[in-house]
Order: sequence, then structure tokens, then C-alpha cells
Amino acid sequence: MKVRFDGFVLSIIAVIGIAYIFPQWGAADSRVPIDTISAIGISLIFFFYGLKLSPSKLKAGLKNWKLHLLVQASTFLIFPLIVLAFYPLMQNAEQQTLWLAFFFLAALPSTVSSSVVMVSMAKGNIPAAIFNASISGIIGILITPLWMGPFVQETGTDFDFAVIYSKLILQIILPVILGLFLQRFLGILAQKYNSYLSLFDKSIILLIIYKSFAESFEENIFGVVSFLDLGILFVAVLGLFYMAFFITGFVAKKLKFNTEDQITAQFCGTKKSLVHGTVFSKILFGNMASIGIILLPLMIFHATQILILSIIAGIRATRPEKGKPIVEA
Repeated sequence: MKVRFDGFVLSIIAVIGIAYIFPQWGAADSRVPIDTISAIGISLIFFFYGLKLSPSKLKAGLKNWKLHLLVQASTFLIFPLIVLAFYPLMQNAEQQTLWLAFFFLAALPSTVSSSVVMVSMAKGNIPAAIFNASISGIIGILITPLWMGPFVQETGTDFDFAVIYSKLILQIILPVILGLFLQRFLGILAQKYNSYLSLFDKSIILLIIYKSFAESFEENIFGVVSFLDLGILFVAVLGLFYMAFFITGFVAKKLKFNTEDQITAQFCGTKKSLVHGTVFSKILFGNMASIGIILLPLMIFHATQILILSIIAGIRATRPEKGKPIVEA
């Protein structure tokens, strides 16, 4: 089976390379107003997100509550608890920073578009995927800062819940509400030009990634991370994904979900949003010098989840439909 490598992942790699060669553009004293552009872009991303949300589909999706509960529990409980179990093993400041980066990954909401696409490829429950992917981002606005607060404070970073939530309200919640309010007027246009809006989203995310890594390269933050730590990081990303995927699938079977619901539970419950991650990193960590390291596990996970789930989706898609026999060649 041919697996197409995600172009966005290649773009991320290219942007990190540019940040390494030209870190001065993203430095604090740079004349390029990247922070201002990013802040405006973030608000527009979530405004368009509100335009594309379908209240009728969300309302219809409430009926399958066991599936929704498992997906959100996987996203916001299973993932963080797995990573939290390894916290006592951290021996030094560098390892604690890498652990914090992992915990940030674990506390993030699921993706929207890629979750639905993967579920569709695997012939899962698409309406439930749309509901869970959409609601996950809203829940994450509340839950992710609550998970991160105690551990970010330990790093000495200024973490004030009042300030954090005020930023989230202004930059994310209000744009989403405005988008929902204007959906009846602009929703059709948002759907029509969805590909262009997705390109805009990715452009803003790439800009934030450039800024984060440029600052880290300027401060030589990656100089304290050994190749051994990076190797462990990659293996840990794979381990985290498979543990969450297995646990979610095991619980789905115990709950006697049908095949379509099992697929949706595993595919939506094991995805993590790079969009929310890059946005939340700016709000939660501010100008923390090691923000590039904080985003590193998330970007590895982003590439990994696309590759692995696309392969699994292709395998699941070959199963016979209900009532149809398997045709042998």
C-alpha cells in the first residue's frame, strides 16, 4: 500500500531549517512583527473554526454519549496519566524540560480535520468523529491549562490562571463565538473556500513554529539536549501513541462498540492537535526560551500519528461491508 507523506510535515522541517540558518528574524529585537502577525492569525484561525462548526451536527452527535465520553477520556485523561506516571523518574533539569514537553503534548485536544479524514478513510463513524473532533478543541481551552498549571509554575515561568484564561477568551473563545454567530451568513463561503482557509491556518502555524525555534536556536537551548535524549524522545513518542491506541481500543471492545465506533474512538482519541499546541504554547509559556523543545515532541507526534494512522486506516478500509461477503481473488 502506498502511503503519501504529508506535505505539512515537510514544511515544518523546512521551517525549522530556516530558523536554524536565519534565527535573527525571529529574535526578540527583530523588526519583523511576527508576534503581532501571529496573534492576529490565531484569532482568525478560530474565527474560521467557528464559521465551519455545524451546530446541527453537534446537536445530533450528542446521542452516542458512551463513544464521546471514551474519546474525550482518552484525549484528556489517558494521555496525561500515562505521561504523569514517568514524572518521578526525571533526574535533572534537562529531563524535566523534556518531560514537560511530553506532558504538554498529552494535555492537548484532538485534531479536527485530520481526525475526520482518517475516520472516513477507515470507514468509521464519521458524524461521531466530526462531533468529537470539534468539541475536543473547546474542552481543551478549559482542560489543558488546568493540567499544565502546576508543572509550568515549577519551572519558574510566570503562570497566572487569570491572565492565561483572559488570553484564551480574547484570542480563541470570542473569535469562535463570533464565527458561530456569523455562520448563517458566511458559513457557506467558509465551506466553499475551506482549502484556502486550511492553507491560511497552516501558514500561521508555520510562522509560530519558526518564531519558537528561532528563539531557541538564538539561546542555544538545543545545545543541552543530547542525541541520546532525542532518541529516547522519538521512541517515547511511539510508545505513548501505541499505549493510548491500545487502551482506547481495549475499552471500546469492553463497552461492546461496533466496528465503526471502535475506529472512531481510537482514531479521534489518539490524535493531538498541532494547531492548538502551537497556539497554547505561546499563551501558556510566553517567551520561555526553551519553547522550541516544548514543541518538539508534538511535532514528532504529529508526523507519527499521520503516518501510522494512515496505514491503519488503509488496512481497516479493506474489511467487507456489513451484509457483503469477502470476495477472494
